[in-house]
Amino acid sequence: MKSLLATAGAALVLSASSAFAQAADYEPPRTVDGKPDLQGMWSNVSLTSLERSPRFDALVIPDGEAAKLEAQTAAMQERGNARTDPDSGAPPKGQGVGGYNSFYVDAGSTYAQIDGEYRSSWIVDPADGRIPYTEEGRKKFEDELYFVRNNFDGPETRPMAERCIVGFGSTGGPPMINVMYNNTYQFVQTPDYLMILVEMNHDARIIPIGDRAEEIDRTNPQYLGNSTAEWDGDTLVVTTTNFNPVESLRTFFANSFFLHPDGVVVERFTRVADDKILYEFEVTDPKMFSQPWKAEMAFNTANGDLLEYACHEGNYSMPGILAGARRNEREGKVNYAAESE
Repeated sequence: MKSLLATAGAALVLSASSAFAQAADYEPPRTVDGKPDLQGMWSNVSLTSLERSPRFDALVIPDGEAAKLEAQTAAMQERGNARTDPDSGAPPKGQGVGGYNSFYVDAGSTYAQIDGEYRSSWIVDPADGRIPYTEEGRKKFEDELYFVRNNFDGPETRPMAERCIVGFGSTGGPPMINVMYNNTYQFVQTPDYLMILVEMNHDARIIPIGDRAEEIDRTNPQYLGNSTAEWDGDTLVVTTTNFNPVESLRTFFANSFFLHPDGVVVERFTRVADDKILYEFEVTDPKMFSQPWKAEMAFNTANGDLLEYACHEGNYSMPGILAGARRNEREGKVNYAAESE
């Protein structure tokens, strides 16, 4: 089950040049040790996604096209909120009955903007807005994705998010990516640590800053990696390595991706306004990608509190998935992905 927290505002992207120009004129609130105060409730909700959809030809979406797509999204959400006709009868045999309706979804209502221009992806490098897999890397990613879409031997073969161990789609990250709901984060900061509590599954990143980084046990891979931080002027730079292999595949529909356990993610947090933190990240993984890839997004202030994410409470998904697989096996159906498509 998802929490019903509706996050406020769509995530806005800022280019590095405009963002830092704004930061030069902006004096952030500061903690007792004089560092920019990153604390608060933040959200990266937006219709803008990690990778650029094939529907877009460029990073910038023309204003008229963005408005049209946003209107279509609003209409679709309104239809999804409509009550079911009690006289409509059962759906045709074999037709998908759907999952969540719009009541349970909070994926944003607008595309992100930079300097008034709508953006089609968070990724800004490479210029095509796509993850630059090597040939071997793409095969590894596709093989892993095929495995989780076709193997239902037991709960151990299912993705971590499906098992309610971490949030799906790399919400906890790093990098921290927006998904269809639960895009709220709470930042708590001391001179020695930054804690990021993620609404999705309540993943918590406790990141030591400066000398505290020596506390990290890099012999013990973590689901969200081992993170350390240091200040670069008014920007907090977080470097994460040593990811647990079971969380290499981050699944979220078309924005699924694979990050090798030896990959490195460098995040930069810069408070550029009272209601906005510029979030930049760079992913380096020569075993998977032909080059490092970079992205920019913004965390905007979110209204309300972080509510409970009761992933397992009343959750019949796992027993239902495994029971369905056992029935398919009895009927001689083993290619579950092909059956569903």
